[in-house]
Amino acid sequence: MSLIADHGFAFLVLACLFGFFMAWGVGANDVANAMGTSVGSRALTIRQAILVAMVFEFCGAYFAGGEVTETIRSGIVDPQYMTPDLLVFGMLSALLAAGVWLLLATIKGWPVSTTHSIVGAIIGFASVGVSVHAVHWGAIGPIVASWVVTPVLSGLLAFALFRSVQWLVLHAEDPFRSARRYVPLYMFLAGFMVALMTVGKGLKHVGLELSGLQTLGLALLAGGLVMGLGIVLLLRIRPTGGADPRGGFASVERVFAVLMIFTACSMAFAHGANDVANAIGPVAAVVAVVQAGGDLELVTRSPVPSWVLLLGAVGIVIGLATYGYRVIATIGREITELTPSRGFAAELATASTVVGASAIGLPVSTTHTLVGAVLGIGMARGIGALNLRVIGSIFLSWVVTLPAGAVLAILFFLVLRALFGA
Repeated sequence: MSLIADHGFAFLVLACLFGFFMAWGVGANDVANAMGTSVGSRALTIRQAILVAMVFEFCGAYFAGGEVTETIRSGIVDPQYMTPDLLVFGMLSALLAAGVWLLLATIKGWPVSTTHSIVGAIIGFASVGVSVHAVHWGAIGPIVASWVVTPVLSGLLAFALFRSVQWLVLHAEDPFRSARRYVPLYMFLAGFMVALMTVGKGLKHVGLELSGLQTLGLALLAGGLVMGLGIVLLLRIRPTGGADPRGGFASVERVFAVLMIFTACSMAFAHGANDVANAIGPVAAVVAVVQAGGDLELVTRSPVPSWVLLLGAVGIVIGLATYGYRVIATIGREITELTPSRGFAAELATASTVVGASAIGLPVSTTHTLVGAVLGIGMARGIGALNLRVIGSIFLSWVVTLPAGAVLAILFFLVLRALFGA
């Protein structure tokens, strides 16, 4: 405990620096999963996508990031097996390891999972630096299972959504008229889903507590407002197919391009809500240990400070603005050929899956979820529509990331202990 007393301020500074570095990596690399489909379908330009993502990534991270943060902070490592010093060193090493791996992956253009990076790093330091008994293996099981389950669920949801678009709109006798009729319903769904998460799970972190009926009512209201705004925008779009109602597919895709503005917002919000935990979960743990003077009993009960959520949110935004455009274009255009109608289904399916996971405090991989959704879209069109080489490289990165994070964390853990004479 003497190390905490002697170097508490230094630990806080390092936690903030490493956490910001990790959050930057999340914004620079993983944000492609949030906005790539919008750019690839040409619904948004890269500049517009960055602007949208900056706003909604920040809101998701700040207002709804606390639930998952609790899982990362105290759900993976059992504090009773560790001293305060070891817990601080471990969380610092995990942050630095994950941040370094994200930097290397971003330079190489690899869309890796930030969740894999930080969870692998935490498991690595805890298993080798402390003891295998320090790892909450019971909590790891659901997390690992989610990496398999969420792509499947997201793929099935995306498949169902795109099939519904095909049946209700694209294969209709008059696709443009059908688009105007049914797209507002999809807009309502996107607005309702995001609002439900924001009000029900996120706003409690700023002191707003609402009943279940109040939450549902506000979510329904938000969905209705989004739908109303969408209807106004849709009325400004005119068919371009001439006399043949089947010739207006360009106009139909313009309708879905409007819809993708809303799904892009929901996707960015969902990504910020879930993935901010990867950066600030360990920061929150270090802050709690230092503020509690080394009392680990207080660590598990202390709330996540608002300024820690703010640190992660700002880091994600800066990473996105400075380096995110590089991978946004790659992910959006190389996995499969996307149109606004296809991109909408992938984005809404991914956002719904990630938001649901965040609501129950389960850290999932946005990379896995989006790839699963895109695969679902590809299966609805035929497997030949997918770039299997790119998908194979993504799968390979999933395998490499977890052990890479673990090895780097072990290395940095030993270095930090040596530097502070522990």
